[in-house]
Amino acid sequence: MQFNAIQIAQIIEGVVEGNDAVQVNSFGKIEEAKEDQISFLANPKYEEFLYSTNAGIIIINNNQILKQPIKNTIIRVDDAYTAFATLLDKYQQLQIALLNGVEEPSFISETATIGENVFIGAFAYLGKNVKIGNNVKIYPGVYLGNNVDVGENSILHPGVKIYFDCIIGKNVIIHAGTVIGSDGFGFAPLADGTFKKVPQIGNVIIENNVEIGANTTIDRATIGSTIIKDGVKLDNLIQIAHNVEVGSNTVIAAQTGISGSTKIGKNVMIGGQTGTAGHIQIADGTKINGKSGISKSIKKPNTSVSGNPAFEFTGYMRSQSIVKNLPALEKRVQELEKLIEKLINSK
Repeated sequence: MQFNAIQIAQIIEGVVEGNDAVQVNSFGKIEEAKEDQISFLANPKYEEFLYSTNAGIIIINNNQILKQPIKNTIIRVDDAYTAFATLLDKYQQLQIALLNGVEEPSFISETATIGENVFIGAFAYLGKNVKIGNNVKIYPGVYLGNNVDVGENSILHPGVKIYFDCIIGKNVIIHAGTVIGSDGFGFAPLADGTFKKVPQIGNVIIENNVEIGANTTIDRATIGSTIIKDGVKLDNLIQIAHNVEVGSNTVIAAQTGISGSTKIGKNVMIGGQTGTAGHIQIADGTKINGKSGISKSIKKPNTSVSGNPAFEFTGYMRSQSIVKNLPALEKRVQELEKLIEKLINSK
């Protein structure tokens, strides 16, 4: 798709300097961009490339001072980074909008309900009573079990698997390989040392405007629902166990594991490789550093914690400083012990 500088300026509310008829058809980094690409400058570290780039159009901040003439067309905006992100989003939306219709082979149950402007890729499977809202895009290899409901404008990338009875809200993006609604890890120990499986008969509810990264797993509830609330952003390779609730606008980084029945508040930030024990609560606004181990509830809102087991961040940093100095402290203790021994022996 071709776009000229005037069209782009209208989208990002910018002002064109230079040839407003120049056209571009893709995006490029400022140090590598070609004449048919658009780029941007937001970080001063890359300013040198402003004068050497081949990009056809460059988005820059209004307060950017040009230290020498440049041949490229410029679009000035209040915030170049945000403007470029807006442009990327618009471009992606246009690309997705082109997807329409049903590819073959695919299986769609006679009892499934399909909205308007829906794309269903090859080798997709839609079970009994599945409901698909308007403008949903289902990429190849997606599996939707019986009674799954997918809200409008949602995108299911290749290989997503959603088990029976699960509910996906509006404007949800689920990336490749993610599994929603697999059984929770429920086994009852028996007297002979074996384990009896506890049936997992609940479901998973994903609310609106959620994005879930690739190869993440969200287990169905034993009874009731595992719930991911509005605006949650999950990274790749996350495990969320049965009956967990994740509050609105919470973000969780990769390789984190949330154990069963844990309740996470809203606007929580959880770093990568964090482990959370089951049946605990994490208060609204909590910030958890990566590789932390959360063994008990965090009840005070807006708390920052770190470590394993995790505790208040300021205390954690002090303890790390002490640990770093332990060799020197050990040496001083040894010297003091020798001095005391000499004093005792001299009497």
